Amino acid sequence: MRAAANVSERGATVAAAPPRRPGAARRGGLVALALVIVLLPLGFPNAYFYEIAILVALNAIVCVGLNLLIGYAGQISLGHAGFYGLGAYGSAVLAAQHGWPVWASMPAAVLAVGMLAFVVGRPTLRLKGHYLAMATLGLGVIVSIVLTNEDRITGGPDGMAVPPLALFGRVLQGEPLWYAITGAALWLAVWLALNLVESPVGRALRALHGSEIAAETVGVDSTRWKLRVFVISALFAAAAGALTAHYAGFVTPGKASFLHSVELVIMVVFGGMASIYGAVVGAALLTLLPQLLTALKDYEMMVFGAVLIATMIFFPRGIVPTLARLAARARRRGDAR
Repeated sequence: MRAAANVSERGATVAAAPPRRPGAARRGGLVALALVIVLLPLGFPNAYFYEIAILVALNAIVCVGLNLLIGYAGQISLGHAGFYGLGAYGSAVLAAQHGWPVWASMPAAVLAVGMLAFVVGRPTLRLKGHYLAMATLGLGVIVSIVLTNEDRITGGPDGMAVPPLALFGRVLQGEPLWYAITGAALWLAVWLALNLVESPVGRALRALHGSEIAAETVGVDSTRWKLRVFVISALFAAAAGALTAHYAGFVTPGKASFLHSVELVIMVVFGGMASIYGAVVGAALLTLLPQLLTALKDYEMMVFGAVLIATMIFFPRGIVPTLARLAARARRRGDAR
């Protein structure tokens, strides 16, 4: 009787616990991200740390969009650096060679990349598995070759100079200002992605990831939804590319290389697929890690590879989802006690 009473008391305690709402968790995460972005510069001793933080934010924007495609829709892409490079070169060419103001060239380039992704994605996304991976890889290679060989437009392998970002006749320059711009852009990207994931669109994408056949059985148009998320992820990549070009003041075809595409996919997997904050954490850690390992010189890449292997062994779902799962398990144990 006493044991039964204890069990009933624990059940009543668990039942009385207030439910955790996804909306509250989303707002808490956004507030925490905003605080990190605002407070992080207080510990920066020089401009170099600003440069690294800006690079983290730009990579994270691409990874947030790519995670929508890979983590939620379950569609692999090995050519997203192509969209990143096209966004950078598109805005650079319009501003440098056609005299467009930068505030107009950037959105024009992003929209153009979105339309290209729509045209290319219609036939490409009918493929599945490694066939889709090969198709997106081919797309990225084509973009890289075009940017390298069209030297009259892109400057060829040497790249091209990019006009600075200016608003109301004032040139926006300096690492602290660009940190604020990219930090705001990252926060906006995370906010948009979270709203998308928690909308009916996000539920449709998760259904596709689980089983396309089952999703189509309940009325989900798999081709249409895959195409939409492909275009959205391309827009994220193009926006980050345009920001990168005008921040650096110079752009080269290396931005659209296959290796860059692989780096972006690794960041998504490392941080955690199907996790928006995991994409941010993965981009941050894998952008910072090479900087921290430079002291090892000849052993840098060996240690870097070992870190990736160890992470995949001990954090098979990625860093953020695995830690969240462990925290939830500990919370349930605490509630049971």
